[in-house]
Amino acid sequence: MPTDNRARARVTLSGVRDAYFRGDFERVLAMADALPARDAVDIVESVLLRARALLALNRAEEALGALRSLRLAERPRDEYLTAKFGSPEAYKAIAGRVVAAAGEEGLEYRPELVRRQPKTIDCHRLIHWAEATGKAAEMKQRLMELYFRDGGDLTNLDVLVQAAADCGLDPNEVRRRLASDEDVALISAQAKEASDNGISGVPTFVFAQKYAVSGAQPAEQLARAIRQVSGEINAQAAE
Repeated sequence: MPTDNRARARVTLSGVRDAYFRGDFERVLAMADALPARDAVDIVESVLLRARALLALNRAEEALGALRSLRLAERPRDEYLTAKFGSPEAYKAIAGRVVAAAGEEGLEYRPELVRRQPKTIDCHRLIHWAEATGKAAEMKQRLMELYFRDGGDLTNLDVLVQAAADCGLDPNEVRRRLASDEDVALISAQAKEASDNGISGVPTFVFAQKYAVSGAQPAEQLARAIRQVSGEINAQAAE
C-alpha cells in the first residue's frame, strides 16, 4: 500500500474532532485533507471542522472557500444510488413501486428524468428563507416537483431562483443570497444534528423529541405511536 494511502487509513473523523477541541488547528487542516470520505455526513462535518479551524487561524477567506466547496459539490447519481440502495438497479425496483403508488394518488413521479444528484444545501436554504413569509411548505413542494416530476437540475442557480419566484419570493434578492454563504453553516449544522439523532431518511416522524418513526408508515401505525407516546406523557404528568 502506498505511503499516502496508509496515512489516509489512519485518519478518522474522531481524530479530527479531537485535534479541533485540543486547539491544534494546523493538525485539523492536515488531517481533514487526508480524511477518506465515507458518507455525506462525514463530508459535512469534516468541512465544517476545517472551516472553523481556518477561522481560528484568522484565515477567513479560506474558510468561506471551504464552505463554498461543500455547497457546490455533488455526487455522481449512480454512486449515490449504490450507497443508498445497494445499486442503481435496486433503486429502479423501489422507484417503480413508488411511481405506481404515486399514480394511485394522482401524483406524477418520473425518476427516469433525474440525471444529477445535487447537494441540497441551497434547496434547504430556500426553504429556510421561505419560512419567514410562511411559504416553506410551498417552496418544498415546488422543489420536489422540479426534481422528481420534471427532472430539474437543482444545481442550477437559475432553476433555483425561478422556483423561489414561483413561490412569491423576490428573485433578485434570492439570487444575491444564493451567491453568498448566508446560512450555509446553519443548514449544515442542522443536517449533522439530524444525523446525530439517528435520522437518515424521509419522512421521519419525531414524537415528544424522544421517539422517531422512520419511513412512509400506514396511518394506523402512526396513530398507534401517537397514542403510545401520549399515554407515556400523561402518565409522567400524573406522577
